[in-house]
Amino acid sequence: MNLRSAVEGQEYIIKNITTNDEELDSFLFTLGCYSGEPITVVSRKRSGCVVSIKEGRYSIDNPLAEAITVE
Repeated sequence: MNLRSAVEGQEYIIKNITTNDEELDSFLFTLGCYSGEPITVVSRKRSGCVVSIKEGRYSIDNPLAEAITVE
């Protein structure tokens, strides 16, 4: 399942991030968004969602949410 279809308020574990953008991969890694880390969808917006990773909250768009596979 990808992050876009995740249930709001439930914690998931990041399984994989599928993107061809090396710079984006590096940026996500600095946020703590990488395989094995817990992630929670805090709220949804039309253009994306707000997620909680470690101690921070970040707004991500729908294409990126679809690229993050969770379990």
